[in-house]
Amino acid sequence: MCPLTRNRAPGGTANALMAQYYVQRATAGLIVTEGTQVSALGQGYQDTPGIYTDEQRDGWRVITDAVHHAGGRIFAQLWHVGRISHSYYHGMRPIAPSPIPPTGKAYTPEGPKEYEVPHALTTDEIRGVVADFRRGAQVAHEAGFDGVEIHGANGYIVDQFLQTGSNQRTDEYGGTPAARTRFLMEVLDAVTSVWPTGRVGVRIAPAGGAGGIHDNDPVETFTHVARALDSRGLAYVHVIEAPVGNNSPDERNICSTELVREAYSGTLITAGGYTPQSGERALQRNAADLIAFGRLFIANPDLVERVRQDAPLNEPDKTTFYTSGPHGYIDYPAMQSGTIKP
Repeated sequence: MCPLTRNRAPGGTANALMAQYYVQRATAGLIVTEGTQVSALGQGYQDTPGIYTDEQRDGWRVITDAVHHAGGRIFAQLWHVGRISHSYYHGMRPIAPSPIPPTGKAYTPEGPKEYEVPHALTTDEIRGVVADFRRGAQVAHEAGFDGVEIHGANGYIVDQFLQTGSNQRTDEYGGTPAARTRFLMEVLDAVTSVWPTGRVGVRIAPAGGAGGIHDNDPVETFTHVARALDSRGLAYVHVIEAPVGNNSPDERNICSTELVREAYSGTLITAGGYTPQSGERALQRNAADLIAFGRLFIANPDLVERVRQDAPLNEPDKTTFYTSGPHGYIDYPAMQSGTIKP
C-alpha cells in the first residue's frame, strides 16, 4: 500500500479514525503510511501527521499496535516538504537547497497562497534537517513501526537537493550528481543509525515534476542515485513510475522503474497507476519485485482478497481524498463471503 496523504490528523497527531483506516487495510503485504513530517518546519499541508513529539509517538503507537494485532506490517514514511510549504504553517519562510520557489500555489485553510521564495539552507542548517530525520526515525522506532521509508520523491526536500532545477548550490551539496545526492545519503546515514538498513526504504521519482521539480539530465542523476543506494543493503527502493527522458544526443527515453532497475540490484517496488493486471505483467517481466497500489487501496480496504477472487473493485471518490472525517475514508464497502457488504 502506497503512502497516501489524507489530511485526517487535526493538530498533527495520529488518531483513532486513522487507526481504523489502516486496520481495514492490514491485509496489504506492507503498508507505508502517509507522509509524516519530521519537524514543524517540514509541514506543508493542513492536518498532516507529524512524527517528532512524544504525543505523536503515542498516537502512532495505537495504530501500529492495531495493525500488528490485525496481522499487518507497517512502515512510517519520513517526510519534509522543504519549499512546498508556506509561512502560514510555521511563521517563517519555507526552506530549500536554493532560493527558488516552486510552481503553483500552497494549500492552506485560508485558501491557495502564492509560494514564497524559500530560505536557502546553510550547511549548519542542513545538519539540523538531517538531525530532524534522525529524530523522526527514533520516534517511529519508539512508536512500534516495522521500519521507515525516506520520502525522496514528489518535489519535497530530498528531491529538491537531487534535481538541478531546484538545487543550484556551489558547495558540497550542489553541482555534480554525487554532490546533489549527498543530502540524501546523510539523511540515510542518520536514519540507519536508528534502524537496521534492512528496515529502511527510500522512495524516488526520476520523472517527477511536482511543484515544477526538474533535472537537466534525470537519467544521469537517478542512475547515480540508484547506484549509491545499491551499496546500502536497504529493505527496498520505491519508484514512482513515469516516463523519463534526458538531454543526451540520443534523446533516450526509458521508464523510471527500468532506469532504476538497471542500476539497483536490491528489492525494487514500483508504483503509479497500476491495475492488478498491469502489475502482474510487470512482475512477470521482472520489471520490479513488488507492486504498490495507492488509489485502489483507498477505495478497496480488502484489495488483496478482491484481487485473489478477481472480484469487482470500488471506484475511489476523488472529492474525499483530502477532506476530513470518515466519509471517503473508512466507509468504502468490503467484501463478505464473496459479496459486497451493503
